[in-house]
Amino acid sequence: MKPRVVIEMHMVTLTKGVPDFREGKVSFDEDGHLERGKTPTVMNPNDKLALRAALQTKVKHGGTVSLMSMGPPGYKEILEDGMASIYADDLYLLSDREMGAADTWATAMTVATGIEKLDPDVDLIFAGFKTADGETGHTGPQTNWCIDINEEMENRPLITHVISLDIDEENRTVRAKRLVEGDVEEIETIEADLPAFIVTDPEFEANYHRAEHRLRYKDLRAETQERAANLDYDEDVTVWNHEDLNLDPDFIGLDGSPTIVAGVDPIPKGPSEREAMMVTPDDDSGMEAVFEELKPYAAGD
Repeated sequence: MKPRVVIEMHMVTLTKGVPDFREGKVSFDEDGHLERGKTPTVMNPNDKLALRAALQTKVKHGGTVSLMSMGPPGYKEILEDGMASIYADDLYLLSDREMGAADTWATAMTVATGIEKLDPDVDLIFAGFKTADGETGHTGPQTNWCIDINEEMENRPLITHVISLDIDEENRTVRAKRLVEGDVEEIETIEADLPAFIVTDPEFEANYHRAEHRLRYKDLRAETQERAANLDYDEDVTVWNHEDLNLDPDFIGLDGSPTIVAGVDPIPKGPSEREAMMVTPDDDSGMEAVFEELKPYAAGD
């Protein structure tokens, strides 16, 4: 019988901090560029699906996961949040002033260089579909385009809109189902060689059907909670600036961004107080009023 081949995979998951629009405190400079240091930040919601895909892969197939982001020093908290979600083994932040105000192209150039410095032979890279502040969906595919693997392969396979995936360790392939939207929604099955770049769809769902996977998930969670409780930013987060990455400032950040901001519309802050009517279950007339208010919605109006 042919022995089963087990690979020790290395995965990189990309994440980003985005303005917390719920706070209504989004700050822009006079040129229309977001001032991230003055704006409350949360993890980009779509990145959480990429984190789940990487976590599922780690649980089922082992290996290590590195979590990487580009942004100001405050993004260390985004990485900490991501580590708790993905059970990452190490954290990387690409950060300095020369990288500021980058568009998707300059961001992709920087992140691709960071990945190449970390591990040019990384097996899987995971990215979210799009960011809440840009909504372009460009950065993941552009990053993949910028990564130079080797002379034989110009770019690693890129699979977008992934809703489920699994790895064939022996054949070193990834099999993914992706959502294709046209006149109707269709599910397409794709198989590609590793290394590969995965962009998850908002419909992605992780699955842990086997008992051994659920137990592994539980063990990883316990290990990570202990590690997160003792996280030391200076020791546990690797920060690289443009000099560490040997990047020319003329080709990154604002100077390296071909996108021009034509204008910025302020985001209005929602009212802090709203009118409300308190209704208790024993208030018959009040409950009837609630029912009448909700009835049109139940009917589909």
